[in-house]
Amino acid sequence: MMALLSGAWRYRYFVISSISNEFKVRFVRSRLGAMWMVLHPLAQVAIFAFILSAVLSAKLPGIDNKYAYSIYLMAGMLFWSLFSEVVSRCTTLFVDNGNLLKKMQFPKVTLLLVVAGTSLVSNLLLFLAMMAIFQLLGHASGVMLFWLPVTVFVTLLLAFGVGLLLGVVNVFVRDVAQVVPVMLQLFFWFTPIVYMVEIIPRQYASWFALNPMYHLVSAYQNILLFNRTPDVGALGVIALISLFVLALATFMFHKAKEEMVDML
Repeated sequence: MMALLSGAWRYRYFVISSISNEFKVRFVRSRLGAMWMVLHPLAQVAIFAFILSAVLSAKLPGIDNKYAYSIYLMAGMLFWSLFSEVVSRCTTLFVDNGNLLKKMQFPKVTLLLVVAGTSLVSNLLLFLAMMAIFQLLGHASGVMLFWLPVTVFVTLLLAFGVGLLLGVVNVFVRDVAQVVPVMLQLFFWFTPIVYMVEIIPRQYASWFALNPMYHLVSAYQNILLFNRTPDVGALGVIALISLFVLALATFMFHKAKEEMVDML
């Protein structure tokens, strides 16, 4: 662990410049620039809200706001945009940086830090936009916001664990990168982001407890929407599971890194 931290610190300027260059390349010749990182998820929220709010707005107990469903959606999308971006990028991380891995010797953790940095900047811009919209809609988040960094950290742990595991396998089986978007779409609908778990028949609702993303999105919703303390016990369990998956992915990477370079 100390070696990883030492390597990350020595290459900190590489990480910072990589994050900066990525944003420059992503939005070169774009008039709105980084605003697109905010507009895309907000447009998705607007579409869902327009189509589904009439159906679901009456089923949001505990929220005294006529825009309750839109606020609920934005809280869930803040989680999903971070989780899905990190998983998607980690899945193709080694393939996308194949030439760099073959030609240079550097701490591989810096690649993960670049992903984390760009994803967090995008998520922070979305969060600030959402806070402004919450104010316009008459909804003020309370003191429970101090739980948000903890929830974001656990989200990153889970996303990196899953993404890194998929990234290692994707080097050898390139079909993984094609399957991941489908699986993410499937899990999006199996996670209560556009609906509340209370509307699910009771015999099926208990299955949601097996979905770690359910507990994370519930934490975001409790913090941003209901101004309640998230389920700390559930967050702790998810963090332990995420650490185990991340450790497994790291072990697989170290075992297969020589073969990975050959495959790349």
